[in-house]
Amino acid sequence: MKFGGGVVCGGTRANALPLLLSYDRASLRCSLSPSSPDHVSFIKDVAATNPPEHLSQLLSTLKTRGDSIVSPGVRQGLIPLAIPLAKNSTGALTALLRWPTAPPGMEMPVVEVKKHGVWLLAKSVDQFIHRILVEEDTKNSQERNDELFYASADAGEKLYKKGDFAESKISNLDVYLLKKVGIFPDIIERKVMRHFEEGDHVSALVTGEFYTKKEHFPGFARPFVFNAEVLLRVGRNVEAKDAARGALKSPWWTLGCKYQDVASMAQWDDEQIEYIKEKVTEEGRQEDIKKGKDPAQVVLDEAAFLLDLASIEGTWDEYFERIAECYEEAGLPNIARFILYRD
Repeated sequence: MKFGGGVVCGGTRANALPLLLSYDRASLRCSLSPSSPDHVSFIKDVAATNPPEHLSQLLSTLKTRGDSIVSPGVRQGLIPLAIPLAKNSTGALTALLRWPTAPPGMEMPVVEVKKHGVWLLAKSVDQFIHRILVEEDTKNSQERNDELFYASADAGEKLYKKGDFAESKISNLDVYLLKKVGIFPDIIERKVMRHFEEGDHVSALVTGEFYTKKEHFPGFARPFVFNAEVLLRVGRNVEAKDAARGALKSPWWTLGCKYQDVASMAQWDDEQIEYIKEKVTEEGRQEDIKKGKDPAQVVLDEAAFLLDLASIEGTWDEYFERIAECYEEAGLPNIARFILYRD
């Protein structure tokens, strides 16, 4: 399993330990402003990182297509690494993911927030805007909302020229997006399913394996979960089990489905859950320190374990305070403040 580095989670110790943070939670909430900050200010002042260059254009684009903009501080019940952006008519919440330590090329991806974690929508704000504009441009003139192109402003002009899809002579939208915009999880998965529909199992297997290349979606477990499903479908059960176990080495909140579904493919019962619960006890923590592990790394690992535990049932609010404590103890007070912030 993955038990290291930068991404953390919350755990059962949250209710048992005293507060170790060097600031008071109530005063933190008040000091950050009685009214919710806008998204750019929130990312700078609360999330303590640089906002994506074209974030304002993305928000304008989402609003123009009919989404409701959501305050970045409305985070109750959400994975504490998410920064809400907008909610669409189906209730799906689009957000930015604020990694404590981002994998290369994934500084602030766009995600859809789910009960058990997140689904990757795009690796960057620019990529997401680009895709929205292409998809809008493929609609007929009566369905197309040309206001979207105006809403995207200079970002849209930089990323996509209206009519480029038609001029490309590429008849399939998914093919165009993969060639001209970027690699997206949902498109790769549709491509695999089309191969199966056409009876081309070899191409399905090749595409499923391609999906898992580490440079495509670093930090995300979903490609390995889907590849395990592909392998199961063609009867390669041993390889499917290994792929599912590989998926569980990444954060469980990036699986794109319930933990139990992947554990079943991995042929694991509750042993991994019990292992993590043991690691986040005081005894488990001291054991790691005795083995020579750096104390800061021990609490970062604990935070990651806690996020994994919270993702199992989506019980994020039970864990976020202890997660924040872990970051504070690891010398990352800005991350701790971000984790704690609620409107």
